[in-house]
Parts: sequence; structure tokens; C-alpha cells
Amino acid sequence: MSISHAPPTPVASDISVKSDGGDAGSAAPGAPGPELVPLLAASTRRTRVPRWLRRSSGPLLLLALWQLLSSTGVLTPEVLASPGTIARVGGDLIADGSLPNAMGVSLQRVALGLLFGLVVGVGLALTSGLFRVGEDLVDASVQMLRTVPFVGLIPLFIIWFGIGEAPKVAIITLGVSFPLYLNVYAGIRGVDAQLIEAGESLGLSRWGLVRHVVLPGALPGAMTGLRFSLGVSWLALVFAEQVNADSGIGFLMVQARDFLRTDVIVVCLVVYAFLGLLADFVVRTLERLLLQWRPTFTGR
Repeated sequence: MSISHAPPTPVASDISVKSDGGDAGSAAPGAPGPELVPLLAASTRRTRVPRWLRRSSGPLLLLALWQLLSSTGVLTPEVLASPGTIARVGGDLIADGSLPNAMGVSLQRVALGLLFGLVVGVGLALTSGLFRVGEDLVDASVQMLRTVPFVGLIPLFIIWFGIGEAPKVAIITLGVSFPLYLNVYAGIRGVDAQLIEAGESLGLSRWGLVRHVVLPGALPGAMTGLRFSLGVSWLALVFAEQVNADSGIGFLMVQARDFLRTDVIVVCLVVYAFLGLLADFVVRTLERLLLQWRPTFTGR
């Protein structure tokens, strides 16, 4: 009995395929070869614009447009001084010491008002958010008072506290307290009830729940309220320093208004803007440090 042997069937391992040359029909027409893909990705990474440059492009374009309108005469110096004039006037104010002294006085007023506002706003929010009795006693009154424009209370503060520093700090404190109260209160009441139940099942006491569950859960809202309160504090400072003030950035603006100096007014406004931006940067940095445990969407 004879057995015929068939020729061996070629397997896939015996077939060699070239990836660096080969058949042109295997790739899509116009598509880059495999060896070009890393090069394209590397070139894309090299040409990526830094984020700080993208964020500063808007203000720089606005500044260039402002200079162009001033150079062509569309904006006259009586209406709005040019950026070059404002930079020169700002340098003169720094050289004679008037602007640094005014900034020091204004920063002191904002710091005191913010400190008192933190104590009042956060204290009332904790009382109202953690206790139902506190909510019944506090929340209705705060919601009623926050609808009153705090700027309209300046005449009363002058009558109550005189014309010194007290009414200025009081108006900043009042403006700061309400945003802090609303955001901290909302953060406390926004904590998931299932987290409270989980903490109770683990044997946490009431203070343990507040410390380990409620306060960390309310921290994002508190940071948002702090950022908003800082913006309100500079707004309140502008109004406070334009009423019976003899120092500060607002006092410089009042003097410039009396002498029709738009360049000095714009310098003071730029100082307000940069101080507010610096304060917001500090709070955002603090927020990133304190909220590292909470991954969030950062945009694409």
C-alpha cells in the first residue's frame, strides 16, 4: 500500500512582508507612509502655541487696536488718552510715590473688608447650612438683606461710622459677605446624602461628618464664592473711596475727574484691573492645591 505525500502548505510565518517599501496599492492614495507619521506628530508638537501666549493675545490685540485708533485721531486725548501717554503718566505717578502710596492704602482697606467679610459670610453660612434652626433664624434675613444694593447704604454708614476708614471697610465687608454666604451655604446643602449615610455607617460622629464629609464637599463652592467676593470687593472699594476719601486709588480718580485728566483715570482703572487679576490668580492657585482630590474637566 503506497501513500502519496502532498506538497507542504505554506503558512503565514513563511511569508515575509516588507513594511518599508512594498506595494503602493496597499496604502490609500495620498496618505503618508508609516515612517512619516511620527515626524508629522513631532512637528505638530513643535508648532503648538503656548497657552500663556494664547491667553495674552486678546489683550494685546485690544491694546494694538487702541493705539491704532489713538494714532489715527479717532480717539482724541480729551476722550481717551493713548496707551503710550498712559504708560508715561503711570511712570510719573510711580516715580513721585503717589501711586504706590494709594495702592498701599487701597490694599489695606480691601484686606480688612475681605477678612471681616470672610468671618461674617462663612460664619452665617455654617450656622445656616449645618443646623435647621440656624437656617430658620438666619437664611430669611440674609436673603432679604442681600437684595438691598450695598452701595445705597453708604450714606447710612457715613452717619453711623463717620467719614474715616470705618465706613469704607464696612461697605467692602457687606459686599463680600453675601457671595460667600450663598456659595458656602449652597456647597454645604449640595453634599450628597449618600455620603452622609456612608459616613454614619462607618461610625463617624457628627463632628467627624462635618470635618471629613461636609466641609470637603462644600470647599469647591466656597472657593467659587471667594473668587466672586474678591471681584465684588474691588467694586465696593471704587464706590467707598470716592466718598469722603483723602487717600487711595479712588481718591486719585476723583482728583483726576476734577481736572479732566483721562490719562490718570485710566491708569487707576488699569491698576484696579491688575490687582483684581492678581487676586483671582492667587485664589485659582489655592483652588488647585486644595482640590487636587477632585478631578474635573479642564477643556480640550
